[in-house]
Amino acid sequence: MSYNQLKILPNEIGQLKNLQDLYLSNNQLKTLPNEIGQLKNLQLLNLSNNQLTTLPNEIGQLKNLQSLYLSKNQLATLPQEIGQLKKLLTLYLSKNQLTTLPNEIGQLKKLLTLYLSNNQLTTLPNEIGQLQNLQFLDLINNQLTTLPNETGQLQNLRELDLGNNQLTTLPNEIGQLKNLQDLDLSDNQLKTLPNEIGKLKNLQWLYLSNNQLKTLPNEIGQLKNLVLLNLSNNQLTTIPKKIGQLQNLQTLHLHDNQFTIFPKEIRQLKNLQRLYLNNNQLSSQEKERIRKLLPKCKIYFEYE
Repeated sequence: MSYNQLKILPNEIGQLKNLQDLYLSNNQLKTLPNEIGQLKNLQLLNLSNNQLTTLPNEIGQLKNLQSLYLSKNQLATLPQEIGQLKKLLTLYLSKNQLTTLPNEIGQLKKLLTLYLSNNQLTTLPNEIGQLQNLQFLDLINNQLTTLPNETGQLQNLRELDLGNNQLTTLPNEIGQLKNLQDLDLSDNQLKTLPNEIGKLKNLQWLYLSNNQLKTLPNEIGQLKNLVLLNLSNNQLTTIPKKIGQLQNLQTLHLHDNQFTIFPKEIRQLKNLQRLYLNNNQLSSQEKERIRKLLPKCKIYFEYE
């Protein structure tokens, strides 16, 4: 029933006792009948791109629900009963108007994927750390200023997207995310990084562009599996010598900083293919020195 112009669902929808998949995306629904909770066998419910402002508490009665799509609505809150969806694996809530999440979100023990981008979240409940099976967490384009320490308990997390928030610091517990492969912290207000960042041994992609970083911890050199590091548009004047330990690094973005000189240890970056140094304060002599240190690397000193 997707891509119609449905404005209401009849209460009789609850009589479809054997229904497993219900597609209602791209309609004009503003509310759902309480009877939606009677669909005990429902495994997938797609309500994306409607005009929903609230969900009935009865949503928590969908005990077999595995996938719930609620992106592109007008939800400002979620009912506590959302935590009763014990079999839920995937939850899409992007592009709503959420300012908070209920503590009960932490009861979704089987959840693998949680999309919360493009909302108005200012904080996360500590209970977020109880999502022990979570692998993907998207929080891009919210208003987060801090992360709870409990974020470090997400031991199975592989991708954490926090771009375009208002983060000023990171908890030391971020270093406990042993399985993290992709971390996006771009477009925040970070001035420092915790030394514990170096404990992310499986990290491959680290995005830190458009922050207020002036220095980097030496522990950055412990990220042995890092393939891409983006530090563009910060206030960096130096880079630690330990950068040379990033033996798998292929792409390094350092443009739009305040570099005047580089450590000779960058020549140890044997796999580096692209180095972006546009819009720094490098002299002609220093540029030539960098070229000699990295003869096989494509280096960008000017915007092309």
